[in-house]
Amino acid sequence: MTTRAERRSALLQSTALRLFLERGYDETTVAQIAAAAGVSHMTFFRHFPTKESVVVGDPYDPLIAEAVQQQPVDLPAFERVRRGLLAAWSQMPEMAMGETRDRIRLAVRHPALRAASQESSRATEAIVVAALEDTGVPHVEAIVATGACLGAIMAALVDWGVDPDAGPLGPRVVAALEALPHAPDAAR
Repeated sequence: MTTRAERRSALLQSTALRLFLERGYDETTVAQIAAAAGVSHMTFFRHFPTKESVVVGDPYDPLIAEAVQQQPVDLPAFERVRRGLLAAWSQMPEMAMGETRDRIRLAVRHPALRAASQESSRATEAIVVAALEDTGVPHVEAIVATGACLGAIMAALVDWGVDPDAGPLGPRVVAALEALPHAPDAAR
């Protein structure tokens, strides 16, 4: 069951995406989003710290870090990240395909949103790197393993987002992670 706050966040996000697509990202203000959603602009900021975060926000970083930390420490860092991302992905709720594709398209096409997406990716990278380092993985190994796996996911997301005929997102992300070299012996 979703909470009132979760429903309000979802409403704000869908309203913002609709307005961005109708009017343009730069032409749409937070005040207009809030008014269209029937809330105050302060309520908007209780749910989203910035206008960009409506498009590029990622609430799954803690889930991803935990899934990476739960992988056996005797595996190479790269394999721990790859398996952790697969495990985390399987625990995430199915995303609304249309809204997710709209978010990706907006982020790819707009310079400020591309920059915000990269910053969001860096935040995800930092939390995964920290999870690896907490178990003794050297920094360079942690950052390279994490960057490679997140790069595969980002490539799959962008490709899916701009392909109007792409099927569901989940299998595309799983295929991207499975396409990476990995330890063949492991149960997933």
